Amino acid sequence: MRTSFACVLFVSASLLSAPAIAQTAGTAAKCDNPNALGISRLVEIDTTGGPGFGFEHFKQHDFLRANEVLLTFDDGPWPVNTPAVLKALAEHCTKATFFIVGKHATYHPEILKQVYDAGHTVGSHTWSHQNLNRKSMTPEQAKAEIEKGISAVSFALGAPAAPFFRFPALQHPPELVTYLGERNVAMFSTDLDSFDFRARKPEQVINTIMAKLKKFGKGIVLMHDFQHVTAEALPELLNQLKANGYKIVHMRAKDTVKTIAAYDEAIKKEAKLPTVSQRPTASVVRTVD
Repeated sequence: MRTSFACVLFVSASLLSAPAIAQTAGTAAKCDNPNALGISRLVEIDTTGGPGFGFEHFKQHDFLRANEVLLTFDDGPWPVNTPAVLKALAEHCTKATFFIVGKHATYHPEILKQVYDAGHTVGSHTWSHQNLNRKSMTPEQAKAEIEKGISAVSFALGAPAAPFFRFPALQHPPELVTYLGERNVAMFSTDLDSFDFRARKPEQVINTIMAKLKKFGKGIVLMHDFQHVTAEALPELLNQLKANGYKIVHMRAKDTVKTIAAYDEAIKKEAKLPTVSQRPTASVVRTVD
């Protein structure tokens, strides 16, 4: 039986019913879908010391109750797929946590801002999604992958990201776990991996997740908004979560992550962001014939 440790998180006193949306700012908005999943509980994570979550790698902190699900998405933002995921979540008046690849944030800042503006939680997933456990990667390179990712996400947002991080390929080098702890960044593994990157049909994603939830009864679910099959699967997955009595938990961080100036400058130079127009494409390209 998994044990819940409340020492690293604060659970909000107000429980939100299915027809209500929990906004990041703590306000509630009306939901027009009477059959929406909504959010059953909003939790706040104190990331001091870098706590780890997700039973695949971290055994100490388990804050989910029976039938509770925390939705997470990796590797975005990405055209078509991320907006489709956002649409499905909005139709069910619910929220998720997105672990963002820094380069993708610089490619598509307008999509990342849609994620943020919709009230979802935004964490980071390195600069270029490299496996930080590779023998050929030096400690300095691994640290740069982490920090440039954090800087890129914050730069693209125009606001500080959450101090939430997920390792690519769920590879957790001990020295980097220690480093993130010193940076007061929480690390997230998973309880239920959808393996959606292997799926060819939406039904495979849905069946994998629902089977694992039936087995474990709850969990942090890992998906990828980078994957088109996941975007296709999500509307029906949310319907099935609702039909089977699962409840969505949304999380936010007590504090924001502080970027490091040297890495802020590094991502500006590497992505050439200061010289790139931030105007929306519709104002740059117009069909005339």
